[in-house]
Amino acid sequence: MDNEIQLISDGDGLAVIGDPTAVERFLVAEGLPSKDLGLPRLGSVLSAGAAAAQTGSEIAAHSGRWVQLTKESAQVVHKYGLMQSKTPGVSHAMVGQPGSIKKWLQISKGPGAIAGNPALLAGAAGIMAQLAMQQSMKEITDYLATIDEKVDDVLRAQKDAVLARMIGVGFVIEESMTIREQRGRVDEVTWSKVQGAPATIAETQAYALRQLDALAEKLERKTTIGDLAKAAKEAESKGQEWLAVLARCFQLQDAIAVLELDRVLDASPGELDGHRLGLRAARQNRLELISRCTLRLLARMEAAAGRANAKVLLNPMDSPAVVKSSNHVSIAIVDFHGRLGIEGDRQSSEARRWTDAAMEVRDKALETGADGVGAAVRLGNDTLGRAKWATGKLSSRIAERGLRWRGDDEKRDEKD
Repeated sequence: MDNEIQLISDGDGLAVIGDPTAVERFLVAEGLPSKDLGLPRLGSVLSAGAAAAQTGSEIAAHSGRWVQLTKESAQVVHKYGLMQSKTPGVSHAMVGQPGSIKKWLQISKGPGAIAGNPALLAGAAGIMAQLAMQQSMKEITDYLATIDEKVDDVLRAQKDAVLARMIGVGFVIEESMTIREQRGRVDEVTWSKVQGAPATIAETQAYALRQLDALAEKLERKTTIGDLAKAAKEAESKGQEWLAVLARCFQLQDAIAVLELDRVLDASPGELDGHRLGLRAARQNRLELISRCTLRLLARMEAAAGRANAKVLLNPMDSPAVVKSSNHVSIAIVDFHGRLGIEGDRQSSEARRWTDAAMEVRDKALETGADGVGAAVRLGNDTLGRAKWATGKLSSRIAERGLRWRGDDEKRDEKD
């Protein structure tokens, strides 16, 4: 029926499949932007026979659109209560507009032509995974275009052979992606060009991570605020460059995964779902590795800002510079995390003004001084009291001695 559609979600995106008019009405009603799902590519997973021919013709008559899973589209998934399918990580539902009801509702009907066929559902999930990674690649491209030094400029400035090899690998992968777009598939010849690329990309990624670790360790070793300011400035300038290299590595790894899924879909469609899950796990491991490294640098920068703030009074020039560099690095890392889909947030450190620190010290000095004055007064009173007592004692002794002297004189006069 033309008022029913299938919803399929893999946790990263939402596929809307059905009659083209119904699909369009649903997307407009929910206000969801979308892109073509590419349903005809599922033809390679169909087996021969009358049932396959019927399923193929039904798919050909349908439209498929893909929606990136955002806060808004996630609410749609929750709204229609998608149910878990037999394909790991994939859920589905049938929705429609029964009778004269204009509102879209979940309907108690079978899972539909795609969700009801495990092979087709795995194929759809594979295509959805490709679209999610291509969206991530686009966001990384936008990220690289916004930073001060584009990744190609950064890489060309490096003389290291590891980075030079990655530049070449990038050209080959981009060429293979272009061929894929033109042909709609990845044949054996195209795949043979990029088979060795993952090792080179992984080597470059490891190199960039080591460079970021070195910046973090250098910050930790510095003892004086002046040296810390220099190390923080280096982390600010070099850190952005190595983040760009990591972003480029991640982008190329996603491109390889897109090509892999196409190759498996074409050559071994029965293994597509297992391969999709394997790529998903490997991608998550890369994200966690990158997250741990960049968070270490972030922690070192925040610690440096804290040390600088504590000594701002004695270092009115270097301390604010450390905090400024820390904030720049932190903003760069948070932006980088956002582009790669690493969750987390961070508030920038606020440099303590020198005058604020001076006023704080002054207030403490005044407080201490007031206590000192009180102590001095108490000491003075005690001393005065002791002095009066001592004077009195001394006077008594002098008077007593004077009387003895006078008595002695009187006795001598009597003898005379």
